[in-house]
Amino acid sequence: MKKIFFIYGLAVAFLAPPAWADGDAAAGKVKTASCVGCHGSDGNSAIALFPRLAGLGEKYLIAQLRHIKAGERAIVEMTGLLDSLSDQDLQDIAAYYDSQKRQLSGAKKTDSKQGENLYRAGNLKTGVAACIACHSPSGAGNNPAGYPALGGQHAEYTEKQLLAYRRGERDSGTNATIMQGVAEALSDKEIKALANYISGLN
Repeated sequence: MKKIFFIYGLAVAFLAPPAWADGDAAAGKVKTASCVGCHGSDGNSAIALFPRLAGLGEKYLIAQLRHIKAGERAIVEMTGLLDSLSDQDLQDIAAYYDSQKRQLSGAKKTDSKQGENLYRAGNLKTGVAACIACHSPSGAGNNPAGYPALGGQHAEYTEKQLLAYRRGERDSGTNATIMQGVAEALSDKEIKALANYISGLN
């Protein structure tokens, strides 16, 4: 059953028409003033528990901003921050962050080989698909399909999100349906190794 949902999620993501496109990056820069404290002025957060948003993918970013504003994705630190913003504001912010260059946080050497194997080949025994199928070999993601760029993301943040998917706590949108199926088959050790590898991927 999980595989059926996974395949369905992939099909929906590839066939769905783009739900973004009109963001103005220049306008978005001005609208990110309240975001700087956690995500940095250019979207490259220096704080490991806050995600790097630079170059993450405009379609993915606008989808997540909409989920957060609608209360479908609960993030305590962002409570109320998007309430007064219009959908155009969200599109502009997404366009700005996507236009910025991602920085690498540097993979930790421990378990990086295991992480690389999982990212590039998955785990046939447990049914985990290779991450490159959606997020590309270099970690650049797939913007038209709405799959985020992962390379350079803080390991701590990636680990936290994979655990949230596995526990069913992060469940908004098609991406969540796909990622829940992937994360359910990953062990704690595999999640940590994968997060470490992704942090230095480029």
